[in-house]
Amino acid sequence: MLWAVFTIIAAAAQTARNAMQRELTTKLGTAGATHVRFLFGFPFAVLFLIGTMVVTKLPPPSLATPTFWPWIVLGALSQIIATALMLSVMNRRSFVAATAYIKTEPVQVAIFGLVFLHDQIGAAAAVAIIVATAGVLIMSIKPAAADAARLGSTLLGLGAGAMFALSAIGYRGAILALAYPNFVVAATFALVVSLAMQAGTLTLFLALRDPFVLRRILRLWRPSMFAGFMGALGSAFWFLAFAITAASNVRTLATIEILFAQGISIIVFQQKPSIRDICGSIFVVFGVIMLIHNAH
Repeated sequence: MLWAVFTIIAAAAQTARNAMQRELTTKLGTAGATHVRFLFGFPFAVLFLIGTMVVTKLPPPSLATPTFWPWIVLGALSQIIATALMLSVMNRRSFVAATAYIKTEPVQVAIFGLVFLHDQIGAAAAVAIIVATAGVLIMSIKPAAADAARLGSTLLGLGAGAMFALSAIGYRGAILALAYPNFVVAATFALVVSLAMQAGTLTLFLALRDPFVLRRILRLWRPSMFAGFMGALGSAFWFLAFAITAASNVRTLATIEILFAQGISIIVFQQKPSIRDICGSIFVVFGVIMLIHNAH
């Protein structure tokens, strides 16, 4: 059950990072706020890798593993797109609603995992995924949600969920492709490589497209540093969980992020939950309990 502990820590760290990125979006724009998590997360990931190698006394995995690269590229690029879409939705809707849209991801992860990685899903786990996702849908679909703006937010949120799903599959595939004897070193190594690719890609993009944003990112280094640290911390535990179990299990348990988002929304953004949000949260919790019980 170590994967469950890793997932809960990752979900909590990601909620904190998302909240900080939401605030940075107003100052840096979507691309700038997206870049923050990768640029400032990379140094922390390197420190994590050095720490794991010192403790385990193992060398880093080889970069000359051909099957590693397609998976890590898929994971890294999908995550960039997913983060940008997520921040765009957060600008249009409440923090909780945006998180809810994205958490339709478990069903997509289960399908992608079965097709690309042959991760098997038991009947009980499939029911847990459906129940948790139903809770997400209860929170995200409103009866009076027929206007074009809300439809656009829904499509962006579902798109973000799909990209996060592909990202999860890419990262799990990359870690497994390394075939390294120590899963902690393998997961942390994959994290460092992905963040290096993401930070480099977005730095080049912004340098060519909008260098002013890069300067603003550096001026806002203090809040950006916190967002980067929480992003690297969350990602490190996501990767550790992916190294142990199927991505669908990890992403289903990750729906508890909705509950963390509710807390942030109430305390930080002063957004009160509706009855629909509370009912949806109950479904999410029930689905998570079913998943953990089945896994145990």
